[in-house]
Amino acid sequence: MLIQNQILIVDDVMDNIQVAMNILKEDNYDFAFARDGEEALRLAEEENFDLILLDIMMPGIDGFEVCKRLKLSPETSSVPVIFLTAKTDVDSISEGFKIGAVDYVTKPFHPNELLARVKTHLKLSTATRLLAQHNIEMQVKVDKEHRRLNQEIEQTQIEVIRMLTSIMESFSDETGAHIRRVASYSRLLAKLYGLSDKEADIIFEASPMHDIGKIAIDCSILHKNGKLTDMEYALMTEHTTFGHRILQNSERQIMKAADIIAYQHHEKWNGTGYPQGLQTENIHIFGRIVALADVFDALTQKRAYKDAWPIDKVLQHLTEQRGKHFDPKLVDLISEHLEDFIHIMETTQ
Repeated sequence: MLIQNQILIVDDVMDNIQVAMNILKEDNYDFAFARDGEEALRLAEEENFDLILLDIMMPGIDGFEVCKRLKLSPETSSVPVIFLTAKTDVDSISEGFKIGAVDYVTKPFHPNELLARVKTHLKLSTATRLLAQHNIEMQVKVDKEHRRLNQEIEQTQIEVIRMLTSIMESFSDETGAHIRRVASYSRLLAKLYGLSDKEADIIFEASPMHDIGKIAIDCSILHKNGKLTDMEYALMTEHTTFGHRILQNSERQIMKAADIIAYQHHEKWNGTGYPQGLQTENIHIFGRIVALADVFDALTQKRAYKDAWPIDKVLQHLTEQRGKHFDPKLVDLISEHLEDFIHIMETTQ
């Protein structure tokens, strides 16, 4: 089906409108007309015109002002305007182009000239709209592909973390249940603290790597039942640095978060932690969250060297370490939402 172009002809002299319509009907356009600027602006707002033929010299609002207003409106700014004028001086022509007109046709009209200029600018306008639409469609495709690739990259990071976590479990005394609980505690703390859902998901996926550096620690130290000697303890603290060395070169979001967590989860709020001696908010929030989640789980679970602590004793310890080992706000959040943390503790195996 042939789509006809809609043309608005604006002139205060009806004979000029009729002449233009008689010439252009040869190409089977649809027409509307206005006798003054106000009517032209009203019609332009109500209809979707493909081209406007606009007289300059009109009573009331002249063609220059009409064109300016058309170009200021988002609904009509892209409609091409051709001035119809008896004014052929350079200043008038320059002014027309300056305010947004695409061309001008002098009166009296020469039929071939009017037909050619109208046809040319309709083709250009159509091509511009099609190109803009094509660019939008291409951008949508690019955005979709970009999201798909990001999802694949993110899923790959998660799979790598899970494989490394399995390796870590075989080297250390960390169990899969401990790692899952720490991840869940961390995500809950992140949300309660006010981090975004995306950040909470990142810490959930990255926190299992908090002790990845232990794969570089001698098994005799990792699995020692008794108290570590000073030298053994010093070697054990190196697991944070080893973890950082493993993860530091990745530019991927989850891996970068895992690097921060592995490196900083033994830092303390008062600056007495290791390996960097960071304090307060100089410790990344991911590190502060996992530090508390890790200790909370360690205290509430039975280990080879200790029994599980009752929850009131755990809370007492966390309160004592509030502002010393742990971020005070995070300790408060556990106290205020204790039932949610107990639910995770009892249901995550």
